[in-house]
Amino acid sequence: MPVSFDLFGTLVTVSTASDPAAAVAAELRDRGVAVPDDWADAYRTPHLDVPDAAEVPLPAHVAAALRSRGVAASDGVVRRAVVAAFDPEVTRREGVDGALAAAREHGPVGLCSNCSVPELVPRTLVRADLRGAFDAVVTSAACGFRKPHPTPFETLATDLGGEEGEAPRRAGGTVDPASLVHVGDDPTTDGGIDALGGTFVDVTETPLSALGTRLEGLP
Repeated sequence: MPVSFDLFGTLVTVSTASDPAAAVAAELRDRGVAVPDDWADAYRTPHLDVPDAAEVPLPAHVAAALRSRGVAASDGVVRRAVVAAFDPEVTRREGVDGALAAAREHGPVGLCSNCSVPELVPRTLVRADLRGAFDAVVTSAACGFRKPHPTPFETLATDLGGEEGEAPRRAGGTVDPASLVHVGDDPTTDGGIDALGGTFVDVTETPLSALGTRLEGLP
């Protein structure tokens, strides 16, 4: 039984800027970018034509917002500004160690997180002392779509595929998404696993400390 976890709000809590647009603007100015006067409006406005549920990496959105106001900035400058604007303070939630140990008893363990900010997930894992705790890590920015879209879950299932017998598998050697148990805090996004036949465990109803018991009760 492969088990995956959401990150933010499930395994950790993070403290970032209360006004993301202003935080990004400050970092852009520090790097010599002329931020337009109506930046708050530009930041809030979609500028890229993408499919429903597609994840737009935040640097791409910021660059498009600047272009919409006639401001040019290099991709590297924009990326560094965005990464700096979302430098988090991280706190592990109670019960993380026990939940991961319980999941490990049932099969491979993955992480599946909605996140549009480059480097934020790996940086958070390092600060929470969770680097190396997962057999596979999938972010929406990397796979192109946000949960509840099936792509993040399907990508994780593929990445969790191991040796024969480690977990339920289908032809081609990947873990079957229908066998995946996904642990998260948001029924709207994390609950998307249900559409693939998998199982959503809501940590607002089943705390991390009780996950082992819940997993034992699953078929």
